[in-house]
Amino acid sequence: MQRGLLEEIKRGETVLEARGITKRFPGVVANDHIDFEIRAGEIHAVLGENGAGKTTLMNILFGLLQPDEGEIYIGGKRVKFRSPLDAIDLGIGMVHQHRKLVPAHTVIENIVLGHPRAGKILNLRRAEEEVRELAERYGFKVDLRAKVWQLSEGEKQAVEILKTLYRGAKVLILDEPTSALTPPETKKLLASIEAMAGDELAVVPFITHKLPIVLALSDRVTVLRRGKVVACLETKHATEKDLAKKMVGREVIFRIERAKVERGKPILQVENLSALSDKGFLALKGVSFSIHEGEIFGIAGISGNGQRELAEVLAGLRKAEGGKVIFDGKDITHASILERWQLGIGYIPSERVEMGSIGDFSLVENVMMNFYFDDNFSERGILNYRKMRKLTEEIVSEYGVAAPSPDIKAKNLSGGNLQRLILARVLSRRPRLVIANLPAQGLDVGATEFVRNKLVEAKKQKAGVLLISEDLDEILSLSDWVAPIYEGEFMGIIPGEEADRESVGAMMAGLHLKGDEGHEDR
Repeated sequence: MQRGLLEEIKRGETVLEARGITKRFPGVVANDHIDFEIRAGEIHAVLGENGAGKTTLMNILFGLLQPDEGEIYIGGKRVKFRSPLDAIDLGIGMVHQHRKLVPAHTVIENIVLGHPRAGKILNLRRAEEEVRELAERYGFKVDLRAKVWQLSEGEKQAVEILKTLYRGAKVLILDEPTSALTPPETKKLLASIEAMAGDELAVVPFITHKLPIVLALSDRVTVLRRGKVVACLETKHATEKDLAKKMVGREVIFRIERAKVERGKPILQVENLSALSDKGFLALKGVSFSIHEGEIFGIAGISGNGQRELAEVLAGLRKAEGGKVIFDGKDITHASILERWQLGIGYIPSERVEMGSIGDFSLVENVMMNFYFDDNFSERGILNYRKMRKLTEEIVSEYGVAAPSPDIKAKNLSGGNLQRLILARVLSRRPRLVIANLPAQGLDVGATEFVRNKLVEAKKQKAGVLLISEDLDEILSLSDWVAPIYEGEFMGIIPGEEADRESVGAMMAGLHLKGDEGHEDR
C-alpha cells in the first residue's frame, strides 16, 4: 500500500471509486451492486433509511468488511483492503457514530494512540503542536490536555476527526455526524467540514434523517434504498421532499398538523419538582406543570438541561429531591416503576439500546417486559408463552417492525425497527400518560413520520403525552403546550398555536421573554 496514490490528486478529480459493491448477510442483500465515487474537495452525502445499506458500504470502504463482489479504486488504482489499517495507510479515515475513545486518557493521548508516527519514543510536545495546528486550521476548539470523559459530545467528535486528520486522511467518512450534537455544535461542525473540503479533502457524511443539513452542506448526494442506489444527483437540483421520496419510496409528510382533540381532565400534575443528576448536582430545579387528557405537552431544549432527569423521575427511575408528582389525583412521587405501569403510565426512553431493550432477549421477551404482570398473560406466576408470542406477532405487524420472526434477538433489529418495537410495547397497553423522551432521535424520515403519527394517535385516544425533543420543528408541529427548558428550569410555558421558532429558540438559550406569565392558567 502506498499513500502516494492520493498525493497528486487535484480538486475535482476522483479520489475513491467503488464499482459493483455487493455484500450479503444471511437472509438479506445489504449492498446490491453499488457504484459510488467521491472527488477531491467534494462533500458527497450518502442518504438512506435505517437498514438501507449505508453503514455496510462505508465499512467496506474503510476495510472493516470485505465485499462479496465489486472493486475499489484509490487514485485510479485498484486496491483491496485486508483491514482498516490498509485503508488508513491509503489516506481513508472514518469517524464512527459511537465514539472509539478512551475516556480516562487525555485528548492528545487518544489522538496519538496507536499512531505509527508516534515511534518508539513518544514526543507529546511535538504531537500537541501538530494537532493544535490542525485544530486551528479547521476551527476545532478543544483542550488537548483534558480527559475525554470531561468533554461534550461535540468536543469528542472533534477529537475523533482530529485523530483521523492527524493520520493523514484525504478521504473522511463521517457516520451520522450531527446525530448527537446541539444546534451550535452542529453549526461549528458544518463550518469545519466546509473548511476541509476547501483544502481538497473528500468528505463523505452518511445521514439518515437530517435532510436540511444534506441540502445545506453537500455538493452531491447518493440515495440508497434497500441496498441499491436509487439516485445520485447534484444537491443544488434536489429538494427535501424529493430526497425523502427517493429514500422511502413514497411521499413523506414532514409537518403533521396539530390534532384537535377535546381537552379532558388533568391527568398529571407536577409541583415544584427537583432532582439530582448522576454526578450529584441539582439538574432539575423546581418545575411545575400539568398535562390534561388529550393533549401533548412539549419540552424543548438542548441536551443536558434537565430533560432526562425529569423523564426518569416521572417514570420512577430517579428519586425526586423535592416536590410532588400527582397522577390522576394520587400522589405517586415515591411510587415504584411497576405501580406506575399498572396505573397507566408508559415510558419511551431516549436510549433504545441501553435502556429501552435487552439485546440478547427475543422480541417476545422484550415485549413482555411491559406485560409480565398482566393476569392475561400469566397464571399462578407462570407466563403463557403462546399468548405472549401471539401478542408480539400482532403488534409487530401493526407497527411495521421488519423482523423475520418474533423469536429473533432485539439486537438484530435496525435502530428504526427497534424503536417501533418499543413504541408497540408501550402504546399497545393504551397508557393514560405517555412519557416520550427523544422518541424519533436518529431515525430516518419514514420512521420519524411513523413515530409522530403514533403519538398523535395516542392523543386522540385521550392519553396525555409528555414529549421531550431536541427537534424544534417536532415540538412546534405536535405540541399543544411548549415549555422551553434551560439549566433545569422552564423559561415559560406557551400555548402551541402561539409558539414560534424565534421565541422558543431564545428561551432554550436561557432568555425569559417579556410578558411571559408562566403557567398559572393551567
